Amino acid sequence: MPTAATPDAPRSDLPGLLEALATDLRAVGYSVDGVAELLGEAAHSALSRDQLIPALIVTGRASGEAATAALAAVVRLWLLAEPQRAQTLDAALPGIRTEGLLELGLVEPTGGDQDGDQGGDQDLVQAKVDLRPYGWDPILGEDGAGEGGADLWVASDLAAHQRAGVLRHDHVLGIGQASTTLVQVTARRHVARALDLGTGCGIQTFHLLHHAEHVTATDISERALAFTRFNLLLNAAELHLDPADLDARVSLRLGSLLEPVAGEAFELVVSNPPFVITPRSLGESATDQFTYRDGGLPGDEIVSSLVRALPSVLAPGGTAQLLGNWEITEGSGWAERPQTWAGPDADAWFIQREQVGPEQYAETWLQDASENRDRRLYQDSYAAYLDDFAARNVAGIGFGMIWLRRPAEGAGRVISRFEEITYPIEQPVGPHLGAAVERADWLAAHDLAAAHLLVAEDVTEERHQRPGAEHPGVILLRQGAGLRRTNLLSTELAGLVSACDGDLSVGQIIGALEALLGGYEGFDSAEFRAGLLEEVGNLVRDGFLLPA
Repeated sequence: MPTAATPDAPRSDLPGLLEALATDLRAVGYSVDGVAELLGEAAHSALSRDQLIPALIVTGRASGEAATAALAAVVRLWLLAEPQRAQTLDAALPGIRTEGLLELGLVEPTGGDQDGDQGGDQDLVQAKVDLRPYGWDPILGEDGAGEGGADLWVASDLAAHQRAGVLRHDHVLGIGQASTTLVQVTARRHVARALDLGTGCGIQTFHLLHHAEHVTATDISERALAFTRFNLLLNAAELHLDPADLDARVSLRLGSLLEPVAGEAFELVVSNPPFVITPRSLGESATDQFTYRDGGLPGDEIVSSLVRALPSVLAPGGTAQLLGNWEITEGSGWAERPQTWAGPDADAWFIQREQVGPEQYAETWLQDASENRDRRLYQDSYAAYLDDFAARNVAGIGFGMIWLRRPAEGAGRVISRFEEITYPIEQPVGPHLGAAVERADWLAAHDLAAAHLLVAEDVTEERHQRPGAEHPGVILLRQGAGLRRTNLLSTELAGLVSACDGDLSVGQIIGALEALLGGYEGFDSAEFRAGLLEEVGNLVRDGFLLPA
């Protein structure tokens, strides 16, 4: 497909200019750390909230200092969307110069000067796209191999706070909260083939390339694939890609959902799909939809259809991780709908992280596309959202992360878990999710009663009792890492945990507790053992106790 020179997208068919740009950006210190150091803590923190003024003030001062002028010009151009003189950019980026930036489609003439003269000062240029540094530290993978760190630059469309008006409907989203959330929750492991479904500007693909031999990246938007191609080639050295043979490691495909990969199998699929629930209207076309967030289906059908279909493109033992929204109807629990999506032959783990009402949901996504800048459009769209939710008796909308697995050949379902975790958790949480899956597999394959267990290193115990009381009324186990769960213990379970030092088996410890606590009239030995064994299994599954 022709993604090298797609209209209204950066050009990726000029390797000399791409190499010159990368060299210049590296030389000027345009990196995550470099920008943070230039701006300082307060202005950098404000910029992360899309507040530009503090950064404009800081970079305005830095522009007058020889040591910081070049970096300040680049930051003002792309992060702050502040027009710059061609001479300023030529000095800051001497390899590519303004002429090269224009040819790549990264800047454009403003058509006027900084004083508002529309006479056509062609010496003044403005950002045509957002180009910002992006990087990460090494991430330990679930198989111990890990994911190496990287320092990259990522191009996308200018965001709402960088431009006027409502976003274009084929807007290519940059580095957002959802994309970084998916990065953090993905359990990393070495795979031969990975799929980035709905790649956008390519964030997930960049990470996958560090632990996958080949990545297929799909999107319904040709502009999105053009941005991804540009980003891959701009960062070819850091991503260990051969610019002359990109297809050796990356395949870019145009199409909706799983259509571009039908009949293929992947060991890992990641997806930040266009899951936003949007009112449908008669006669609407794809050009009426925000392709980066709107899948074109009513309600939460885009996520439900993906959950049902994804196992078909997973290799045996392959996993998929995605984000999603789901509707919660009046009088029902949040998990009722998701539980109907996961088929009986696939492992499924849903974690709801947030739940909002229809009004807050409408406000969030109307503001996201800057539709609140047009009062009449905002009012009409807000009403359409509420009418749409009311038509399906929707009282709330949940957001969370989804993990799926196609069982290995001959294996059955091991995990079917639906839980709500709304408190802060450790990030990146992906390695901990991968470890939890390994523990579930271990429990399915071993006799727990014969196992020797240890208390995990991050686990602490709390005991609460009223003054003067002989025994504690509440005993809690807390995790300091991962999902940071808290577990309420009975007296016998607390006793079992305290004895888990690897010397005795679980069955032996339960036997000792039975001898100590049982024997009274009405005591049911079988029930005692079975109940305690089930609770121990839950502690292993959640990572409080680990095989010795």
